[in-house]
Amino acid sequence: REREREREREMEEAAASSSPSSLSLSAPPSSRSWMSFTKDKWLFSATKASFLMVVLFAFTLLATRWSSLPSLGGTTLIKNAFPRSQDTLPTKTEEPPQCVTGINETLPKSPDTLPAKTEYPLQCVTGMNETQTCPTDYPTTFEVTDPSTRTCPDYFKWIHEDLRPWKEKGITREIVESARPLAYFRLLVVDGKVYWEKFHGVYQTRDVFTIWGVLQLLRLYPGRLPDLDIMFEAGDVPVINKTHYAGPEQANAPPMFHFCGDEYTMDIAFPDWSYWGWPEINIKGWNEFKKDLAEGNKKLPWMNRSTFAYWKGNLFMGDRMKLRECDSIEKWNAQIVNQDWARETRQGFKSSNLADQCIHRYKIYIEGIAWSVSEKYILACDSMTLLVTPRWYEFFTRSLEPLKHYWPINPDPKNLCKSIKYAVDWGNKHPEKAQEIGKAASKFVQQELEMENVYDYMFHLLNEYGKLLKYKPTVPPGATQTCPEIMACSEQGLQRQFRLDSMVKAPSKRNPCILPPPQDPQVIQDFLDKEDRTRRKVDNWVAMGDLDPQDAST
Repeated sequence: REREREREREMEEAAASSSPSSLSLSAPPSSRSWMSFTKDKWLFSATKASFLMVVLFAFTLLATRWSSLPSLGGTTLIKNAFPRSQDTLPTKTEEPPQCVTGINETLPKSPDTLPAKTEYPLQCVTGMNETQTCPTDYPTTFEVTDPSTRTCPDYFKWIHEDLRPWKEKGITREIVESARPLAYFRLLVVDGKVYWEKFHGVYQTRDVFTIWGVLQLLRLYPGRLPDLDIMFEAGDVPVINKTHYAGPEQANAPPMFHFCGDEYTMDIAFPDWSYWGWPEINIKGWNEFKKDLAEGNKKLPWMNRSTFAYWKGNLFMGDRMKLRECDSIEKWNAQIVNQDWARETRQGFKSSNLADQCIHRYKIYIEGIAWSVSEKYILACDSMTLLVTPRWYEFFTRSLEPLKHYWPINPDPKNLCKSIKYAVDWGNKHPEKAQEIGKAASKFVQQELEMENVYDYMFHLLNEYGKLLKYKPTVPPGATQTCPEIMACSEQGLQRQFRLDSMVKAPSKRNPCILPPPQDPQVIQDFLDKEDRTRRKVDNWVAMGDLDPQDAST
């Protein structure tokens, strides 16, 4: 503006010093008035522009400061309305969303969000004429990055007891192969690869999901297991009778792996197939299903649940037939419902979700032909489990304690219904104690039986078994190699879904739990004797009909 005024003064001085002729050529009065108006207008516009620039600068400064404030009332204060200083700009360009198109593809992640371990998804061939093979890029060893250690749960002590018959002399190839007539399939681990040979037809997919579980164990702890040669029985009842191998002959008994055992047999208890899923009746793998059970527990507060005992299942097998006599809420405090699995299958399993049954204070467990996989589902419901004294045990159930994790029910048909009625009457009179028993069982199942512990049990059992082998296993002529890709890629529906849902994606970052040493046989026997005394004590309470027995706390 100063330069403009100086220029105008120079023009005026030049005009004043000009001659009349020159003056006649200057602007007329009207033109001089226009020049004066234009000058004034320009000065006003410049002043206005300067004012606007000052206001804009102040507003920008305030907006920049406000952009660092949190949202108020759900509205962000013009956080991105103005550019920020260079030190607050993002250090990298935002990428558009990335999507995968193949069923086996995984979404790439930015370096700052990568998991601590690399995942290895299923590698399925896509061409119609391609043959599915086992990949060779899965790690054969694993690196421990989590140095934490933990002691295995109490029920791991039974590993030593199940293998005790072969502890001194070990296991030869001849002893293993002597079990072939009774085995359903043979499972081998040779140099980290899995092979199997099927001998007999197996009900549904018990064998397939059992082998699938072993494959996941090898993915979790690659390179940690020794070579193995295992005979597996996949029927209902154990088959290696103790009376056939009494005394010193125990060492010559064929080591048979099975889903359950009892005091009369020598079968080695191993986690059953349902831990990875039971697609035929729409039961998810244990890792997923126990989450459903935990949610089912929240649907109804314990004190608002039904005040009678509840059981639902297939009545027409084993000892369950006698349970029909107890189906009377008024007389026996029990509701017994038969489950028609054929109809449930046709109707899409609409009425068989076990997680929806966690609405009762008391749930009954009773065996069928042998053990039932339903025990863990019943124990997980916060309900006080009325456990009809079983003959068979699973790998974890031998550490369950009566009056701590369940209420023992007399299996004698003459006393069964009366025993159920007493348990319900006692629980309704002492609801806090009944609820405490139910919650102890749920805690045991949710924590002690979490999938990590199931895998660790398998690991220690197979590892200890492998130490007993007196030979190096080799692949027999009839065995074929298998792997997750061979077992899952060609499957459809629930068969495929349950396998993918239960698949171990990467090696573990820490070691298995620490296996406790073997216990003295007398300590084990004392534990079993205590259980028997507790059951007899409860039977006496039932016989007396006293809901406040003097020895209830002992």
